[in-house]
Amino acid sequence: MILYSRPDDPAAHSIRLVLAEKAVGVKVVEVQPDAPPEDLLHLNPYGTLPTLVSREVTLYDPRIIAEFIDERYPHPPLLSSDPVLRARARLFISEIGESWYELCDEVSNGAGRERTRARKELTEAVVSSDELFAGTTYLLSADYGLVDCVAAPVLWRLPHLGIQLPREAKAIRSYMQRVFRRATFVHSLVACERAMVES
Repeated sequence: MILYSRPDDPAAHSIRLVLAEKAVGVKVVEVQPDAPPEDLLHLNPYGTLPTLVSREVTLYDPRIIAEFIDERYPHPPLLSSDPVLRARARLFISEIGESWYELCDEVSNGAGRERTRARKELTEAVVSSDELFAGTTYLLSADYGLVDCVAAPVLWRLPHLGIQLPREAKAIRSYMQRVFRRATFVHSLVACERAMVES
């Protein structure tokens, strides 16, 4: 498989994290959005990232890519077999993708008031979800899952984005310490992501 990805993108990081959890090797092609390679535009008419190319299919929606990998390589499972838990995970994954990721991008690439607004909204969105991180070892579950793979890349970027979580976000802070120590998380990081903790 080939994964076309932007190295600083949390959605691409989430896919690399899923692949690390599954111990699946993949060729990663780092793409600069303003200069996509011709073969990517041929494979994906939208030119969006990340894009996963498998022998059978080309996928370019991060949520579909993640579930495809989880189903194709079923061990360890990252989505619960319980339909209620699976639905809850998918709802939060959708929220992260439509809110957290978009705001993360606005903070990274915005300027002035827009950047300040996006930083404030992202902080509020993360902090307001603190109760979802409480009471279980991982997000919504005792087992590490797909929702963790989607949330962790944004949480990793918070200090780099100039966001410091308040003291009351204890559950998220504790969760971050657990998740960032996982060998698979460390393995999923590319050079620019490792550098985020030093910036």
